[in-house]
Amino acid sequence: MRRSLFVVLALVMAGWLGWAQQYGGTVVIAWGTDAVRLDPADMTDNPSETVLRHIMDGLVEFDEQLNKNPCLAKSWEISEDGTVYTFHLREGIKFHDGTPFNAQAVAFNFNRIITQNLRRTALFQPYIDSVTAVDEYTVVFKLKAPFGAFLNHLAHGAALIQSPTAIQTWGAEVGKHPVGTGPFKFVEWVPGDHITLEANPDYWRGRPYLDRIIFQVVPEASTRVFRLESGEAHVATRIPPTEVPRLKANPNIEVLVRQTLRVIYIGMNNQKPPFNDVRVRQAVNYAIDKELLCQSILGGYADPADSPLAPLTWGYYSTGGYPYDPETAKALLAEAGYPNGFEATLYTPKGRYLMDYETALAVQAMLAEVGIRVRVQVMEWAAYLSMLERREQEMFLLGWAPSTADGDWVLRPLFHSANWSPRDNNALYANPEVDALIEQGMRAMGEARYELYKKAQEIIVRDAPWAFLYVLKDINAYSKKLHNVQYLPIEIILVKNAWLG
Repeated sequence: MRRSLFVVLALVMAGWLGWAQQYGGTVVIAWGTDAVRLDPADMTDNPSETVLRHIMDGLVEFDEQLNKNPCLAKSWEISEDGTVYTFHLREGIKFHDGTPFNAQAVAFNFNRIITQNLRRTALFQPYIDSVTAVDEYTVVFKLKAPFGAFLNHLAHGAALIQSPTAIQTWGAEVGKHPVGTGPFKFVEWVPGDHITLEANPDYWRGRPYLDRIIFQVVPEASTRVFRLESGEAHVATRIPPTEVPRLKANPNIEVLVRQTLRVIYIGMNNQKPPFNDVRVRQAVNYAIDKELLCQSILGGYADPADSPLAPLTWGYYSTGGYPYDPETAKALLAEAGYPNGFEATLYTPKGRYLMDYETALAVQAMLAEVGIRVRVQVMEWAAYLSMLERREQEMFLLGWAPSTADGDWVLRPLFHSANWSPRDNNALYANPEVDALIEQGMRAMGEARYELYKKAQEIIVRDAPWAFLYVLKDINAYSKKLHNVQYLPIEIILVKNAWLG
């Protein structure tokens, strides 16, 4: 009797304190930019992926620690040679349109992405030889060669499974009509304004707690913060550091600060003088006080980078980086034949990354101290990317976050010489030893792969194709009425398992 009374009292207390899960309600998320394309195989932006991760499931999924856990696949085996992955699927699941989820649906999705020229084809086509439905709930991936990052690629947003019926019905327009197996169904998309989702009552993990989610486009950060404070929104994304102290003082708001995988860097054109001299590139690194950037410009919401990989990225190795040492920078410049420094242009976006333009101005002042006279050139984002494709850059500020959470998706696109074109290797860096390490790393597994990546990072940092600046933290905030907000360090915020109370 006493035990029963204790249980009842505990449940009542939980309800009073907002701990107990409750069904119902609409959550409004105020974010800065709209989705672009709600087709997982054909999208490259975080807003699109965030929406899709509420609508669709993959075979495997990341948790908040970036572990790879079973999702639509309940288990899998990997052949001894690392080239065959056999997935055993959950049974009895249907897509939102009633289409059965089975091995044929999985094979259809992946055969589409590897045979068509979609924006995420490069994540799978180079590695997958075939995808075969062995029976209704068993699907086999045969790889062209061992690929140690394959499960990470399957946890990527591009590997979310959508209804084959929807793909066949809508064709090139399927990105406006997403249909998955996930906890929420797509309702409507008013471009530039909002996207609405509603609960899937037949979700295989159980009905979600929320009735609806509305992703509301609010470009101005101050307006997003106001809507959160006023109760018009439950979540506000990309909070400026200057707003954090006030929000933290608000008893009704929770500020969520999390490490990300995004490294911000200044690339240098390794093929154009004076940056074709490694001593000049090293001098630039020594001349920049990265700790000061993190504390003064980013308000403490970044950490100095000592590798092209962020610490949460699989394969990261702490190289030690470049300490702030302007005297060594001057000596290297003199040794390279620039005792009086030189002039250069530093291109930067404004507003693409947190405090990007402000960082460029701070770097300009630091480089001036060692004689490097930099002109900061701001460009609109689309024009900026076009400029990089034309290879006109001398110095340029960019960021990179591997959405697979694996070091391969940093080292290979950004540092392998084969990737001068397309644009990812914007520094036009080339080192045959690094190329070989990256290629070996693709085929290796476990500790052997880590050692290859470790060596590659050591060489890349020594060669200094970039000035390695900092690893960003992501700042979001939400109402304390909303519980179980989740954050993936690939810069994805999730409320699919949340409830209001």
